Amino acid sequence: MRVKPAYRDRDETEVAVLDALADRREEGMTVFEIRSRVDVDIDRLEDALAELKEDDLILVSHENERTVIVPEDGVVGPAAVDDDESLLDALRRRLPL
Repeated sequence: MRVKPAYRDRDETEVAVLDALADRREEGMTVFEIRSRVDVDIDRLEDALAELKEDDLILVSHENERTVIVPEDGVVGPAAVDDDESLLDALRRRLPL
């Protein structure tokens, strides 16, 4: 699953967070799990999470003394093929080089 195209025009860090959450939308992720998938410093990650929360694109809950973040319903859609993005571009976007 991927984030719907309507949400892909946001800040690069916000889109990376939403993409990470889309992969685990049922069980959610902790901040530490998101940070391991999104290669940015903690300040940028916190700013992105705050912006996504303010815009009602993520849901934050507390489960068993853990803070878990999931994407809101309607943010994640079926994986769509991006004709403008090559396989190499997709790999560059996913892997820190």
